Amino acid sequence: MATVVTSKKACSVNPLKMSQPIGAALAFMGLNKCMPVLHGSQGCTAFGLVLFVRHFREAIPLQTTAMNEVTTIMGGMENIEQALMNIHTRAKPEIIGIASTGLTETKGDDVDGYLKLIRVKHPELATLPIVYISTPDYKDAFQDGWAKAVRRIVETLVEDKKFPMTMFNNNALGRGVVNVLPGAHLTPGDLDELREIIAAFGLSATFLPDLSGSLDGHIPDDFSPTTFGGTTLQQIRAMGDARMTLAIGEQMRDAAQALQDKTDVPYEVFDRLTGLEANDHFLSVLSNLSGVPVPVKYRRLRSQLVDAMLDGHFFFGRKKIALGAEPDLLWSVGAFLADMGCELAAVVTTTQSPMLEKMPCKEVLIGDLEDLEQCAQGCDLLITHAHGRQMAQRTGIPFLRMGVPMFDRLGAAHRVMVGYRGTRDLVFEIGNLFLANAHEASPESWAPVMEERNASTPVAAH
Repeated sequence: MATVVTSKKACSVNPLKMSQPIGAALAFMGLNKCMPVLHGSQGCTAFGLVLFVRHFREAIPLQTTAMNEVTTIMGGMENIEQALMNIHTRAKPEIIGIASTGLTETKGDDVDGYLKLIRVKHPELATLPIVYISTPDYKDAFQDGWAKAVRRIVETLVEDKKFPMTMFNNNALGRGVVNVLPGAHLTPGDLDELREIIAAFGLSATFLPDLSGSLDGHIPDDFSPTTFGGTTLQQIRAMGDARMTLAIGEQMRDAAQALQDKTDVPYEVFDRLTGLEANDHFLSVLSNLSGVPVPVKYRRLRSQLVDAMLDGHFFFGRKKIALGAEPDLLWSVGAFLADMGCELAAVVTTTQSPMLEKMPCKEVLIGDLEDLEQCAQGCDLLITHAHGRQMAQRTGIPFLRMGVPMFDRLGAAHRVMVGYRGTRDLVFEIGNLFLANAHEASPESWAPVMEERNASTPVAAH
């Protein structure tokens, strides 16, 4: 059990945290033909837009209500009305997602009330799905905004369908369909891997949101002013027909519960899918749900992962790790590294979560990258997003980029860390970093590892 400590500094230095509104905006980008809108100033949207463009290296649809000094004081109803009419006329989206910002939350705009009045005034907007979520950026963090947006999408767009359904009810309308609610820590590549695993059991998956359809780095045939690819409105409305909901990450528990409350579809939360035991459980659930034995392909991939862990554990053992990430990514990576024999010497995160107390370390600090740098002295590996690169240069610690943003490396959207295959590749990636820097380690630091290695190696008989 870890002790969770909150930094008491007057301000954040070199922030680790990213704000709620852009977390919500990214969730909306996983919907097909959607236009995400930030209700705030143009600068609020511009910063989020630049961050996503640099991370995904794709065109990002993101609009703003363009609040100024006067409208901030007087209220933003006219700005929202004008933004909705312009978007509806020019972009013709099937869904509009609106996330508030600190500016309009401080003013106290009643956006739900504004939307009711705007729909009455403009009948053409009466049937347009509009999802509004309150995400002030002066509290909570990126994964909180994502989680709140997904819950609100479920509450607003999923049709009420309550059936007497159980996991093994063959009369259920969606007996071959499962819902997947992925957390903000999963990449488009992770979603592709999960879809392939689920399909191997004869099941069809509806992902909400589905960044693997909209931000997986493909080139569309035609220009679209909205998102292209992702979960369709029809798929969202039909999520009540599924047999089960698989929530990936503790952050998705509330959305899964909201879906169950609305449709009676049961759910299970998987706190991580990186690691051997976690994936054994995941495939066991899929096998029980579908009645299909675990395919030979995944039995072999499991064997490859076990072999990779055996090959790599000599180099992971007793390594000190400095880790800074959002809570669900922190848990997924931190628990995996602890499984491999590493010591989590410095652990910093952005917001509260039930997973923090479960971390296999002494203390988890809710702070910033300055806190991480102060605690990381003497560590063997630094893991955080791309804003940690200057810290790595100052400390001389080997650096592994992980999370959002990752703007100084290619392929962030295609990185895979889930399933047997993703975990195996992560073992190799981190193990190779340790190997590449092994020559810089002192002989004393290798002594305990070599003693363990010699003790575990059988002596040949003479």
